[in-house]
Amino acid sequence: MQPIRFRKTLLSVMVSAVGLCQTALGAAPGTGVVESVAPGAPGNAPFWSYSGKTGIGTSYEQYNEDGQYGRSAATGPVSKVWFSLAQGIVTETMFGLIHEAQLRELQLVIQGPDFVDLEAQDTDSEIHYLSVDGEGRPNSLAYKIINRDKEGLYEIEKHVFTDPNTNSLMMRVNFRSTDPAIQAYVHVDPAIGNTGSGDTAFVDRQALYAQQDETTLVVKASQPLENATVGFVGTSDGLTDLKKDGKLDNQHTSTGSQQGNVALLARLPLTGTETTIDLVVGFGKSRKEADKAADKTLARGYAKVLAHYNGEGKAIGWQDYLQSLPALPAMYAQSTDNGKLLNVSAMVLKAQEDKSNAGALIASLSNPWGDTTSAEQSSTGYKAVWPRDFYQCAMALLALGDRQTPKVAFEYLKKVQVREDTPGNEGATGWFLQKTHVDGELEWMSVQLDQTAMPIMLGWKLWQAGILDDNQITDWYQNMLKPAAEFLVKGGQIKLGWNDWNITPPLTQQERWEEQWGYSPSTTAALIAGLTAASDIAEHAGDTNAAQTFLNTAKSYSDKVEASMFTRSGELGDGRYYLRITQNDDPNDGGTLSYSNGYAGLPESQILDAGFLELVRYGVRPATDPHIIDSLGELDSQVLPEHLKLKYTFTYPGVVGEFPGWRRYGNDGYGENQNTGGNWMTSEPGSDRGRVWPFFTGERGHYELALAKARLPEGVSALSDEQLMQLKNTYVKSMELFANEGMMLPEQVWDGVGDNSAHGFEKGEGTNSATPLAWTHAEYVKLVRSMTDQAVWDHYPIVPEKLAQ
Repeated sequence: MQPIRFRKTLLSVMVSAVGLCQTALGAAPGTGVVESVAPGAPGNAPFWSYSGKTGIGTSYEQYNEDGQYGRSAATGPVSKVWFSLAQGIVTETMFGLIHEAQLRELQLVIQGPDFVDLEAQDTDSEIHYLSVDGEGRPNSLAYKIINRDKEGLYEIEKHVFTDPNTNSLMMRVNFRSTDPAIQAYVHVDPAIGNTGSGDTAFVDRQALYAQQDETTLVVKASQPLENATVGFVGTSDGLTDLKKDGKLDNQHTSTGSQQGNVALLARLPLTGTETTIDLVVGFGKSRKEADKAADKTLARGYAKVLAHYNGEGKAIGWQDYLQSLPALPAMYAQSTDNGKLLNVSAMVLKAQEDKSNAGALIASLSNPWGDTTSAEQSSTGYKAVWPRDFYQCAMALLALGDRQTPKVAFEYLKKVQVREDTPGNEGATGWFLQKTHVDGELEWMSVQLDQTAMPIMLGWKLWQAGILDDNQITDWYQNMLKPAAEFLVKGGQIKLGWNDWNITPPLTQQERWEEQWGYSPSTTAALIAGLTAASDIAEHAGDTNAAQTFLNTAKSYSDKVEASMFTRSGELGDGRYYLRITQNDDPNDGGTLSYSNGYAGLPESQILDAGFLELVRYGVRPATDPHIIDSLGELDSQVLPEHLKLKYTFTYPGVVGEFPGWRRYGNDGYGENQNTGGNWMTSEPGSDRGRVWPFFTGERGHYELALAKARLPEGVSALSDEQLMQLKNTYVKSMELFANEGMMLPEQVWDGVGDNSAHGFEKGEGTNSATPLAWTHAEYVKLVRSMTDQAVWDHYPIVPEKLAQ
């Protein structure tokens, strides 16, 4: 459904809201209201919402003594509701598991004498945080949204957060207008059970309900809602009715027994020029549970619920989480915004953890290009576990000084490791699944070897930090890490679901972009670091034979990196650089990569990426290695054709300087269409373009920090203030500028190439791919911690030490 605005001159008789439909059908049965069943099932095809989120939220909960979420923890009852904001409105709202959307969007519809407006389409929106500290840093994921009519006729202020004590979302609405003929409606588009179809809806006692099976959503208010109606989207719902002629001609109390894409609408009871009303969306596995949740929140009231959510007074909330991070205060000085984005990043990373499966850290609370992504069938989008993204998040939380979440996350990983009893598995074990639901349900099953190395690397880091003691790391070595390391040595025959593939490390079935098989510098860097860490752990555990095997294998992989992945006869620059990936161990044979994202494969020597910098990050190669240095010129080249070019620079009004960003790789097709500006995969194949990913700026910042340290004169151990300031003002500031107005960091930003008419993005602005991306926030946090320490946070000093033995 694409909302449209119309300022009508075609109505000869204007109808004020006071005179609209005197047959208010929203009351309970038996009160004189005529029952009416909405026609038009199943309604229009459903889609998800715009993915460029400007905010996300959920309550902060503490772990209990077992490292799980439960009411025995100091925070009490656990709320399992997450929400997102985009285009000035509430979008996908989850209840249950973190990927289980129940609400697609909730916004106000404004009806005047000659127009019908939707907030997301017809207002100018701004977003703020409801709670900030004395330095202006956000300290809670509670938001204030102000949406103003483009012609100045009305203003809507909304405060959005969840109730930490129950499963509900609260939204205070302040509606201001000097024209009494202007009325406001709340429009609710549910997606019960994580689909936009298969729902039913009804009205009872001035409340709006939607259900699928027994799962229920209810919308209640602090004052009785008026003219409540339900229907099927695009055929009989209230918004469709209003948009026809500005009148609510038909009201329905139920959608009946037929299921479909339903929507709910009710008028807000306005009083004078300004009205304040609290709307609550309650969720439950039954109507009784949903009613109880909404009623409990309304009874507690706005002030108490918000104070609890924030953590004010004796309540435990987001302010307490930030105060529990001992590394955070010292890191503020290495930001350029006085720590605002650091606070937000810390909360965003913690908020994207499931509460039924403690430690399950997801990639993003969004569905990429959601507004053109079908919601007919349940899907997780990015609300799922990838061990690679997961590792980035756990390491960032550790960088902040959170010693609990990374440990719980590490323990969770056992759930997504392939074992003999993994459903459907008939092949090799020890590797970690590509992508799963947070409860471990299998989704994607390709083998990405870096995702098997990173759990080992995380375990080693936790052991070195003292978070896992000697006995614990020994136990985890036997139960999880040794099988993973053995797989990195031997590989094996995969037989799981569709996947029937013989893995022979270091050749990987997929590299970190999940599209190509072969020998990858970034993947191999993780393998070498993982096996070296495994060797150290094995030695501690007394498993000397395995320790030697793991180290010998790491050395053999390291010895072959340049011979198998560094071309000396490439087509670009001086012909000497690391390839993104090669499908055999000869980087000079001109081999061709596979088809991906609508594009036929090009010669491997034409495709660059920055993955080779992971060799430096993890300690496999020094920052001054000539192969690394040789590859930077091609990576940063400004004379490459646009489809192969990686580096772009960005400028911002009122900000001095140019700020760098990089694409994933040459010929990347995972992004908006070059010819129309439309969403990915909505036009002809071969016309999409992957854009700049902000976390590459963080990766490059880590490398430049390592390079600057490596070039210090003998006897000098610290960078000068000038050197540090230059790094900070280039790489840290770039990432801060890539954040949107809600301080959410995106997966991709618009690079200025091609048509942009569909969205009108500014260059450097986040696109509709996935925002916030946890990996981007994690990379930012790690970069600032690295700058604070003047040492790369993800570095494994044991790697160069052991490789040199």
